[in-house]
Amino acid sequence: MFKRRFLHACFLFGLVFPACNSAAFAEDKCGQWNQWRGPNRDGISTEKGLLESWPEQGPSVVYSVKGLGQGMASVAIANGKVLTMGNKDGNTKVICLKQSTGEVEWSTPFTTAKGDPNCTPTVDLASGLVYALSNDGILVCCKLDGGAAVWKTSFTKDFGGKIESGWGYSESPLVDGDLLICTPGASDAMLVALNKKTGDVVWKGKAPEGKLQGNDGAGYASVIISNAAGVKQYVQLIGHGIVSYDSATGSLLWNYDRVANRTANIPTPIAKDSYIFCSTGYDDGGTALLEIAKNGKELAVKEVYYKTNEELQNHHGGMIMIGDYVYMGHGHNNGFPACIEWKTGRNLWEKARGAGTGSAAIVAAEGKLYFRYQDSTMALVNTTTDQYDLISKFKLPTHNGESWPHPVIAGAKLYIRDQDELVCFKIGK
Repeated sequence: MFKRRFLHACFLFGLVFPACNSAAFAEDKCGQWNQWRGPNRDGISTEKGLLESWPEQGPSVVYSVKGLGQGMASVAIANGKVLTMGNKDGNTKVICLKQSTGEVEWSTPFTTAKGDPNCTPTVDLASGLVYALSNDGILVCCKLDGGAAVWKTSFTKDFGGKIESGWGYSESPLVDGDLLICTPGASDAMLVALNKKTGDVVWKGKAPEGKLQGNDGAGYASVIISNAAGVKQYVQLIGHGIVSYDSATGSLLWNYDRVANRTANIPTPIAKDSYIFCSTGYDDGGTALLEIAKNGKELAVKEVYYKTNEELQNHHGGMIMIGDYVYMGHGHNNGFPACIEWKTGRNLWEKARGAGTGSAAIVAAEGKLYFRYQDSTMALVNTTTDQYDLISKFKLPTHNGESWPHPVIAGAKLYIRDQDELVCFKIGK
């Protein structure tokens, strides 16, 4: 039973993390966290003046809010509002709170799906629209002010889509200019680009063909942008591994399946220069660094290295690149802290145990890592590369379920979603 519950919630995180340089995020202002993993989808906050260490009992609580419903969604923060999702009273809802107090401003139900939502809403600051995805693949667009639904579409009914295993859609849609990029998981519509204001289809990207490792359908990660080899492309982790689509046409540019596992493909890859760093968990995943280069008019993918699942794997919880190092939790059902030398794959913290137990979701700010462990331990860790350096730790005040939703830092506050509750901590000096 525990294994089933654990697998169910892991996928909630499938979600993502990479570096991307898109004009889609140009509207973001300091202190905002308008989508999954922040303005650049890299898990890095630009906040300054944060606490260098924490008291033994942890930072002070600004407020705690109950009644949000069940789910593993994290939060997005924009224009003084906190956006999240929950399954309550038989409805999946997009919920908007006042950032200063946690008071509910609006709540918009949009499907009666039985599964709990895992998607973190995406806020498009340019249009004032919010996008959210239910466990059963209903994508809704709402107004940031007031929450009125603008349009909806179904990944399964409108695109014939499917998720690779039975824990429900979990991605957070990507806004890029006038487009909304998402992953229905169909053979003829693995990725789609929609008009963000109307939901109309701009293009569909076909799934890779042939005998590939992993599973058919969408995975549990979220789309990132790469400009590898000078070509703007959308990169995603699906059931059959890493795929890349031309941003203008939706043509499949390249794919790589060696890291795909047969259970659930969760972590979002990282894009830097002409490289893609990717990892998945379970007993047949692993970690790889890929180099993308032009081969005539096409793009070719070269495997720089591959590490087996025993050597290095991010089950879920995210990966963060700072400089030439990738920080992550390593191990199936574990968040052993790891500092990976990006170009070689060498783990510089090889013997680190960490402050908590179970998988770990991470975020970074001011050169420090915030580890949220499955057992509700919160840890502050230096990004030193020579050795693991724990600064502070404390137990979160709530533990309503497995502590997997990713932490968020915005406005000198730390936000922790825990099933029906949201806790906001003051972490400014």
